[in-house]
Amino acid sequence: MDGSFALSRLKQERKEWRKTHPYGFVARPTKNENQILDYFEWDCIVPGKKGTLWAGGKFKMKLYFPEDYPASPPKARFVPPLFHVNCYPSGTVCLSILSDGWKPGINLKQIMLGIQNWFDDPNPESPAQRPALELFLKDRGEYDQKIREQTAQNL
Repeated sequence: MDGSFALSRLKQERKEWRKTHPYGFVARPTKNENQILDYFEWDCIVPGKKGTLWAGGKFKMKLYFPEDYPASPPKARFVPPLFHVNCYPSGTVCLSILSDGWKPGINLKQIMLGIQNWFDDPNPESPAQRPALELFLKDRGEYDQKIREQTAQNL
């Protein structure tokens, strides 16, 4: 597949995003060495949700869209990586809507909101990071403190 359908879909999603994105969120295609938009790699910021340990944080993330998007989901990676039960040490997000729960109708807004909800809803049944999992299961107070500290570093 040459990616032309994916490119068309991503351009449409960018257009919709610019009109209707939720407050505090950022998602924009990167630019290549010739300053041309690269719709297959996006720079994003996901804000922490009010009323959670993540509130006030602004977490930098990359979205990488495959050439067969939307048949296949994008990959999401936090830069720098986050301390989270479902975040791999590389920063890659482990989330069902970005893997086996993917549906081609899922759009950029749903992905971004899903990731925001993911912050405060760790799934110990699908761990991606052993230190975070162990702390989450053995000492929730200390886990929560690490999340608070991480949030304070991402304001």
